[in-house]
Amino acid sequence: MEQDNSSNVIAHIVTMGLLGAILLAGQLAMAPLPNIEPVTTLIIIYTLTYKKQVFFPIYVFVLLEGLIFGFGVWWFSYLYIWSILALLVLVLQKLDNAILWATVSGAFGLLFGALCALPYLIPGGIGAAFAYWTAGIPYDILHCGGNFVLTLVLYKPLTRLLKKLRQTMQDGRPL
Repeated sequence: MEQDNSSNVIAHIVTMGLLGAILLAGQLAMAPLPNIEPVTTLIIIYTLTYKKQVFFPIYVFVLLEGLIFGFGVWWFSYLYIWSILALLVLVLQKLDNAILWATVSGAFGLLFGALCALPYLIPGGIGAAFAYWTAGIPYDILHCGGNFVLTLVLYKPLTRLLKKLRQTMQDGRPL
């Protein structure tokens, strides 16, 4: 019995790490497209599936981002931006509707630049934060559209797949 429990804990830790790595892989795979990425969609689905445990893959992703791209000012915004999304999803988790989640995802993409601008308040004041945010508005519009479409298309199949995989692991069956 004790070995089964430790095996479950190890499997859970590995799963959380892999989910974080998938966030990074998805972002890197779509990097040639400006501000179009599956991270927002996946965090929504991860949150609906794993609830509060979603913060583990989020911070694996954020740490990997920092290790690959450096720990600049932008990196600090990743520490809270993805958590804000997860908290919003936790509040709305009872709603199972692809259009709703696509709308949330699109709105998050539109607000992404404003949320990223917050760390610039400290070194440069409101003018620097405002300039950072407004310079990125065209990319936020692309981010909004990309998030909406990706979530609308991927929400149902990925939610079914992830919930099925989670149930298989909980039942102790091999994948």
